[in-house]
Amino acid sequence: MRWNKYFMSDSLVIIPTYNEIENLERVVRAVFSLQHDFDILVVDDNSPDGTATLANALMAEFPGRLHLEQRSEKAGLGTAYVHGFEWALARDYAYVFEMDADFSHNPADLERLYDSCKNRGADVAIGSRYVTGVNVVNWPLSRVLMSYFASRYVELVMRMGIKDATAGFMCYKREVLQAIGPKNIKFVGYAFQIEMKYRAFVKGFKLVEVPIIFTDRTKGESKMSSAIFKEAVLGVLNLRLQKMTNRI
Repeated sequence: MRWNKYFMSDSLVIIPTYNEIENLERVVRAVFSLQHDFDILVVDDNSPDGTATLANALMAEFPGRLHLEQRSEKAGLGTAYVHGFEWALARDYAYVFEMDADFSHNPADLERLYDSCKNRGADVAIGSRYVTGVNVVNWPLSRVLMSYFASRYVELVMRMGIKDATAGFMCYKREVLQAIGPKNIKFVGYAFQIEMKYRAFVKGFKLVEVPIIFTDRTKGESKMSSAIFKEAVLGVLNLRLQKMTNRI
C-alpha cells in the first residue's frame, strides 16, 4: 500500500480512451488493486461520453497515481501513445506500459510484463496472443483469422522472430523509448504497434513474448476498421524498405 501520496511509481500504464466511460473506473481500480504499484496516465481524445470528466473525478481519489491528458480531437491510437511516451519520458518512469481500457487485456498481466523487463532480461515485453497458439476469446472467426494471418505476414516480412507483432499490450524499458524517439514514429493506427517493435528490434533491444489470453470487450464499441488493417499491410512494406535503404 502506498502511504505517501506524492510517491511516484517506477511504472506508468498509458491507457488511451475514446468513449470508454463504461470501462474506465473498473480498469483504474483493477490496476490500483495489484500488488505492484503502477501509476496510470489516461490519454483521452475529447470523448463525448464524458470519459475525461470521470477521469478527473477519479484523480481526486487517487492523487499522484492517476493522471489525465486531454486532447482536442480523436487523432489515432499511435499519436495517443506517442503523447503518453513523451509525458512519461519527461518524468522518471523506468517502465512504460500500453494497455487497452476495455479489459481485452487483463490488468493482472501487467505484473508479468513488468517481471519480464525488471527481472528476466527483456527490454520490451509483449503480451502475446499467439506465442503458445491462438489465445483469443469472444472474437468472431473472421477477425481471429485476419489478426492471426496479419501477424504471420509481419513475421515473414520483418523477420523479428515475434509471433504477435500487432499486439498492443506492452512494457517498454525507458531506454527503449529514448532510443526510438517517440517523435520518429510515423504510423497512427494498427501499424503503430508493428513500427514500435520493429524500431526496437533494429536497435538491438531484446523483445520477449509473454503469453496472455486476449478477451474481446464486453462494454463499449470496438475502434477496429478495415482501414487500420490496410495501414498495417502497407506499413510493413514501408518499414522494411526503410530498413533496406538505411533510413531506420
